Amino acid sequence: MGLFFGTSKVSLNHCALFACLLGSVSLVACTASGADGNKPATSDTIATAPAQAHPSIWPSVKWPLPDSQKLDQRVKKIMGAMTLEEKVGQTIQADIHSVTPDQVRKYHLGAVLAGGDSGPNGQRWGTPQEWLKLADKLYYASTDTSDGGAGIPILFGIDAVHGDNRMLGATIFPQHSALGATHDPELIGKIAQATAEEVRASGINWAFAPTLAVPRDDRWGRAYEGYSENPELVARYAKAAVLGLQGKPGTPAFLDGSHVLATAKHFIGDGATTDGKDQGNAQVSETRLRDIAGAGYPPAIAAGVQTIMATFSSWNGVKVTGNKSLLTGVLKKRMNFGGFIVGDWNAHGQIPGCTNTDCPQALNAGLDMYMAPDSWKGLYENTLAEVKSGKIPMQRLNDAVSRILRVKLRLGLFDMGAPSTQPLGGKFDVIGSPEHLQIARRAVRESLVLLKNQDHLLPLDPHQHILVTGEGADSIPMQSGGWTLTWQGTGTTNADFPNGVTIWDGIRKQVKAAGGSAELSADGTYKSKPDVAIVVYGEHPYAEFHGDIPNLLFSPGDKHDLKLIKHLRDQGIPVVSVFLTGRPLWVNPLINASNAFVVAWLPGTQGEGVADVLLRSAAGKVQYDFHGKLAFSWPRTATQYQLNVGQKNYDPLFPYGYGLTYADDGDLRQLPEASGIKGATVVPGKYLEHGKPDTGVQWQLTGAKGVTTSVDSVPAKAADGSISMHPVSYKRQEDARRIDWSGNGKAGVALHVASPQDLSRQTNGNVMLVATLKVDTAKSAQLQIGMRCGDQCGASIPLASLPEDQWLRVGIPLKCFSHAGVDMVHVTEPFRLQAASGSVSVNRVVLGMEADKTLACPTQ
Repeated sequence: MGLFFGTSKVSLNHCALFACLLGSVSLVACTASGADGNKPATSDTIATAPAQAHPSIWPSVKWPLPDSQKLDQRVKKIMGAMTLEEKVGQTIQADIHSVTPDQVRKYHLGAVLAGGDSGPNGQRWGTPQEWLKLADKLYYASTDTSDGGAGIPILFGIDAVHGDNRMLGATIFPQHSALGATHDPELIGKIAQATAEEVRASGINWAFAPTLAVPRDDRWGRAYEGYSENPELVARYAKAAVLGLQGKPGTPAFLDGSHVLATAKHFIGDGATTDGKDQGNAQVSETRLRDIAGAGYPPAIAAGVQTIMATFSSWNGVKVTGNKSLLTGVLKKRMNFGGFIVGDWNAHGQIPGCTNTDCPQALNAGLDMYMAPDSWKGLYENTLAEVKSGKIPMQRLNDAVSRILRVKLRLGLFDMGAPSTQPLGGKFDVIGSPEHLQIARRAVRESLVLLKNQDHLLPLDPHQHILVTGEGADSIPMQSGGWTLTWQGTGTTNADFPNGVTIWDGIRKQVKAAGGSAELSADGTYKSKPDVAIVVYGEHPYAEFHGDIPNLLFSPGDKHDLKLIKHLRDQGIPVVSVFLTGRPLWVNPLINASNAFVVAWLPGTQGEGVADVLLRSAAGKVQYDFHGKLAFSWPRTATQYQLNVGQKNYDPLFPYGYGLTYADDGDLRQLPEASGIKGATVVPGKYLEHGKPDTGVQWQLTGAKGVTTSVDSVPAKAADGSISMHPVSYKRQEDARRIDWSGNGKAGVALHVASPQDLSRQTNGNVMLVATLKVDTAKSAQLQIGMRCGDQCGASIPLASLPEDQWLRVGIPLKCFSHAGVDMVHVTEPFRLQAASGSVSVNRVVLGMEADKTLACPTQ
């Protein structure tokens, strides 16, 4: 494969790679030895070439499901009985929060999905029983022929990306970036098979997985959804994941009752966007696009993947969802993909000239099914009209529908009956079964990467007194990350994971069984001095663009984890750091301060797998050695966010493939603590924590006479005395700021960012500005909350009546500000309060999805 662990290189000759992996890839017109076709790949270079693919230079793949005369005849018969309206309906997928079973019946929709925060009965998530009941309702609605329709069974899709992660009680496996560290395709297949079984038990038949992105910029908020920066590893995993989800083509297991449709996503380039921006623009040459971003697709197609999801992103300025040369030319014609292409969440609406409810360009480019979660009805009506007018050729519509029908027939939808009557339907003991939990626990063990082990501190003697501390020690939400029950992985507690084990619980159980003692502490205090401390900390859950960051600094401006470790070390207590993260981050000071440093990634719900490796057995033997090796290069500075093995001048702190075992010398010299970051950097969506502005953000008071004063310390007041700020305490000492208006005219307080922020991406959806605040006096009833986009640009929205003297998280949808005229591309003040009198206290201001009270947008 050309792969060398350590500081060496990885060959990127992927045409040869595909042939080696699959034995089914034609190398005709695919002879590039590197990114440029004539030299080894070195770096992800910026390209200015047009976004017109040349299919002949892409791999030709053998589709493993040759056309069957019987299948073709059945498709032809079904289509012959379909009306034009039914055909158009098959090309549209709606979200379950925006469609009813009656509408599925009336519009003959081809599919539904459960979005990241869409659960049965209007909930955010649900029990297996509730999911199955909904699946049955949708099935019966789609197959109802009382109106003379063809009665085509519906597909039901869900983002089962690290287990059936929207399901209460499901097995939640480690995130993809963790699984990459196992370097074990066989394990990936087992995880995919277990996931398929749990999805099927709840009545759902389509998983939007696996993600085959190759993250090349670790600032990207979806980096943890990628297995590795190395396209060769992603290619090996692609085949294993697809076979696990769907079964092997040509065998009785293929798409039987214990398997689901897989989705290779997101085609193509979403891990290669400039600056790691989610839904951004991949400015790369076609060969780089093919050899790196596209590495996983030939193996997935050769394994028979039935659906491929087109990306939101652009390639050299052109949205992929509307790029015919890629969707039709490369996927369908060159790679012989015989399934269907589905869009992402309203991604078609981002194509120039399109809206969410009108986009013939996407279907004409080769998209077969629109994902139109909340726009489906208008899209249906416009698409129907455009087929009638010839704007969408009937031949293209028929091709799309025939592809969808072939997939449904391969899945056996026309013959298997309602979801509850299928082999695993209602077999709820499959969900979170002991067998699946053991696979997850194994995956945790094998994904842990040991970066430092000074004086062979690890493995720990379980007979000792062990302190377990840090905010991640007893938190399944932190262990699991985004896409766990909810889209962002927020708004949940340990109680929502009935089969979950926190890292603390795993350690406590094993220490107690060995005869030792363990103590849990949130802040590092203890009842009796420990022999050793395990500090668990890291990233908080996020998904997609919420996780986009400007650099690789961990927790910029917040040093409480480092202070905790140093406090323990100052008392002579050895410290083991367990770092929860979706991606490599710059943590040199934390590594230096720790005696041992373990990257646990986002391990999911089976925290006992961490204890398995950290602790010796009661008999003093090593239970499990460290197995994990980095699948992402670890940065030397916080500015090494485009750090990938095989590049020119490759200089990581820890290279691709690095990972200690217990036999290795784990001592490290003192690491440099210069991050490489100069000046203030604003973290998108994070503005105020504990009353203090984040890095690059500043409080400003604007008095009634229009004079603005920057707040460097509190207390503070405007020059005319119309508004003032004082420290107050909410959960800890002086962790909030009270703003008082004197009654001498309208005045304001704002959080001003050092450089304008582009919040346009966040505006498309249900993201909110969330302020944790308390109205201190009823005189604040005329309070307004606003955003500004420059001196002469902005809008304010009246803050609805709130209870007095009660802390609340108040959410205002960003689209309210957009509709009110704020230029969301150039936000200079993401938060502003205005009033003439009264008093309000503020503790926190962020972009988020969770609020105690959500305000409705004013009527336009």
